Amino acid sequence: MMDLGLSEKLVEVRETIRTFVEEKVEPVQQEYHDEIDVGDRWSHTARQDEILNSLKDEARRLGLWNFFLPESQGGAGISNLEYAHLAEIMGRSRLASEAFNCSAPDTGNMEVLERYGSEAQKKQWLEPLLAGEIRSAFAMTEPALPSSDAKNVSMSAVLEGDEWVINGEKFYISGAGDPRCKIMITMVKTSPDAAPNKQQSQILVPLPHPGVTILGPMHVFGDPDAPHGHMHIRFENVRVPKENMLLGEGRGFEISQLRLGPGRIHHCMRSLGAAEKALDLMVVRGMTRQAFGRDLIKLGGNLEKVSRARIEIESMRMMVLKAAKAMDVLGNKEARVWISMVKAMVPERVCAIIDDAIQMHGAAGVSQWTPLARMYANQRTLRLADGPDEVHHMVVGRAETRKYTGEEEDPAMAAVWRK
Repeated sequence: MMDLGLSEKLVEVRETIRTFVEEKVEPVQQEYHDEIDVGDRWSHTARQDEILNSLKDEARRLGLWNFFLPESQGGAGISNLEYAHLAEIMGRSRLASEAFNCSAPDTGNMEVLERYGSEAQKKQWLEPLLAGEIRSAFAMTEPALPSSDAKNVSMSAVLEGDEWVINGEKFYISGAGDPRCKIMITMVKTSPDAAPNKQQSQILVPLPHPGVTILGPMHVFGDPDAPHGHMHIRFENVRVPKENMLLGEGRGFEISQLRLGPGRIHHCMRSLGAAEKALDLMVVRGMTRQAFGRDLIKLGGNLEKVSRARIEIESMRMMVLKAAKAMDVLGNKEARVWISMVKAMVPERVCAIIDDAIQMHGAAGVSQWTPLARMYANQRTLRLADGPDEVHHMVVGRAETRKYTGEEEDPAMAAVWRK
């Protein structure tokens, strides 16, 4: 039988994280987010810095830091399966992941630097990221091309002497609005005459930098999501040293596939926590409000909605844990079908649970009085981030049909996960 549980030691860690989120993070998160509207929303107030630094210092003191890097000297040395259990708890709060230095897009960027960065690149960028001193961005998406195909990159980088010269635009670059964002891993086209999956490279671009202009934020359902932001950025003759290339020219698509796999499942891990939070809010609201002489929970099929939410959460959790186990046993690349299964499944279903929770709250559910509206926006965005639902269904569908076409069955589908 497949073991998807935690060791006794990590059960204690999970409960410590749960207590930390409930007693330290949740009591201050509303005050932290209220500070966004004080002064310049694209900079941190002194109170925001005080709240966040206090949480990070305490988390680091308790050893609750950098869980996302498995088998790494820079991380906690835990497996993807073990991290899944912990990340779910972090997903209950918008602020929790950052308190533990486990926020996207930094987690994926740190993994790229840890795996593929030179010693000089690690010293300059990975070390301060692991210390929680700076933030980062991953610049891949472009306004003129559908980025569901990761090979679709038009931003050019031309080697002139000892420098790469970069020109083009990126948009919806998450985290680039944060004043602490000091480095972008940027997907560029360096070899237009090479094979389609060898034309792209990834180059480190510091921020701020001459020629890099942040044109403004992309609004998410009308919200600029400050100070994190999802920015529209123009690169005009941006020059960086040739040493800023990651892994080598023409290796960008390869890096992106290995980077996006863990990032996709990390999102789904945290989404489970969001689903649990939404269900908790839905049940409490339903049991403490009355209409037509009865508790809301007993009206209009609401008990069935609660039941279905619980069933969906348990089903999603099993899928996420199995995908994480596949990554540990098969490797990130070989587990791609399982990663695509959960990425296609989880955000869509969590959106539905949050929507039911909003309905239980009435007008308050779509207002600033609850976290549900922002939670819904985040989950709906995830149906596009790191590959839209349709791409992941295509990956799973192709793997499933191979056995009918005479092709060799995908190893990920033929593994022990069905037994």
